[in-house]
Amino acid sequence: MAQEYDLVVIGLGSGGGLAAEFAAGELGLRVAAVERGRIGGDCLWTGCVPSKALIASARVAHTVRTAGTFGVTAGEPEVDLRAVWARIRSIQAGIAETDDSPDRFRELGVDLVEGSGRITGYRQVTVDTADGERRLDARYILVCTGSRPAVPPIPGLDTVGYHTNETLFEIDEPPSSLVMIGGGPIATELAQSMVRLGVPTTVLEMAHRLVPRDEPELADRLGQILRREGVDLHLSTSATAVRRGGDGVVVETDDGEFSAAGLLVATGRTANVQSLGLGELGVPVGPGGAEVDGRNRTLVPSIYVVGDAAEGRADFTHVAAHDAVLAVRDMFFPGRGAPAQLTPWCTFTDPELAHVGLTAAEARERHGRSAVTVHRHELAQNDRARADGTTDGMILVVTARDKIVGAHALAPTAGEFIHELALAIHFGAKLNELSDLVHIYPTLATGIGRIAADRSFETAEKYRSLAKLTRWMG
Repeated sequence: MAQEYDLVVIGLGSGGGLAAEFAAGELGLRVAAVERGRIGGDCLWTGCVPSKALIASARVAHTVRTAGTFGVTAGEPEVDLRAVWARIRSIQAGIAETDDSPDRFRELGVDLVEGSGRITGYRQVTVDTADGERRLDARYILVCTGSRPAVPPIPGLDTVGYHTNETLFEIDEPPSSLVMIGGGPIATELAQSMVRLGVPTTVLEMAHRLVPRDEPELADRLGQILRREGVDLHLSTSATAVRRGGDGVVVETDDGEFSAAGLLVATGRTANVQSLGLGELGVPVGPGGAEVDGRNRTLVPSIYVVGDAAEGRADFTHVAAHDAVLAVRDMFFPGRGAPAQLTPWCTFTDPELAHVGLTAAEARERHGRSAVTVHRHELAQNDRARADGTTDGMILVVTARDKIVGAHALAPTAGEFIHELALAIHFGAKLNELSDLVHIYPTLATGIGRIAADRSFETAEKYRSLAKLTRWMG
C-alpha cells in the first residue's frame, strides 16, 4: 500500500536537504526524502567541503614557505599528506553529525527512505529499498539528484586507474605526483593545492586558458600565478590516449607525453537523471539534465527538477539550494518561485576568481561595442592588498551605458565582496551610484568604491565649466 505525502524529494544533497527542511520544518508539510547514498551529497563528500578543507591546508603550507616576505623566518613546510586527508574526513564527519544528520531530518518530520528512487507515475515514486519496493504517492515530486563527473572517451582511460573528485577524497592520501586532464574550477583549485602541499602536478587543458567561462583577462592572470607557484600548466593541449607506464600512468597528447604516479580527470559533469524514469513520462532528458521551464517545472506539472539535474541551470551548490526552496514555494504558493537569473560564482584558488553577470565580450555582443566600458582597479593600487602582500590581482567592472552588467575579481576573499556588485546588477544600479556608499578602509572592497568614485569624477569634469559660471554669477 502506498503512503501519501505532500512532497517527495529524491536526493538529499544541498538542494534536496534544504527543500525537505523548508517543506517539513517551516511549512509543516508531509515530506518523504529518498536517498541512495550519504546525506549531504556531492558538496559534503566529494566537492565543496573537502576541496575547501584541502585548500585551507595548502594555504598554511604556502604561508610557511613564503613567510620571509613578511619578515618572519621561512622554511620548507613538513607536510603530512595522510594527516591532511584525515583532517578533511574529520571536517566532513562533523558536518554529517550535525547539519546533515539523519536524526535531524527525522526530528523535523521528514520520512527518510533509503534506496534508489524512480518516478513511476505523475505523482508516484517507487523506491528499491533493502526490504523490497516501497511506493510513495505525492502531490509533488522534487528531483535533486545532482551530477557526477563526466568521463571523456579517451582511448585507454578505462584500462588505467584514475581519480575524479568523487574518489580523490576517499583514499588515505593522494598519489606522489599527478597529471590532471581538465582546467576548469575543480582542476584549477586542486592543482594549486597539490603543488603547495608538495605534490608535483601537471594540468592539461584543451582550451587556450583556464576556467574558460570566466573573464579572460583575469583567467589568464590566474594561469600565470599558478605557473609561478609551480603548476606545470599546458593549455591548448588535448589528451589523445592514456596508458600505464612511467611513474604509474602516461597521458599522450598532441603536445607530447606526460607521466605521473596518478591521474585525475576533471572534464565537466553529467546530470544524474537517466535512471529516474522521467523519459517514460515524456520529460526530455540529456547529459545536461532534465528540461525545465522558468519555474523549474518539467512538462509534468507535478514534477520539478533543480540543481545539476536541471538542464540550463548553473552547476553550483548555492544555485541548487536556492532553486530547491523556490521550487517548494512555487508548488504550494504558485507564482512565488521563479529561479534567480543572476548567478555569482567563485573559483577558490588563491587569489580567488569571482564572477557575476556578463564578461566584457558578452556585454559587447549583447549591448554593442560602443555602449560598453570596462573599469579596472589593480590590487597593486589597493592599500589593504599592499599591507597583506597580495597585490597580484584586479577588480573589473563591466558597464553598458553606465549601468553595471558584469563584475569580476581576482583577489583574496573575492567570493565575499563580489556580492555587493551582484546586488548592484540585480537592481540595475549605475556605477557612479556605488560612490554614494562609504566603503570601510582599508579593505579590498575599497577598490569597488575607487572605481565608482573615478566614474563620478569623470561626470564632475563635464560640469566643471558650469560650476565656474555659477561662481561668477554668484
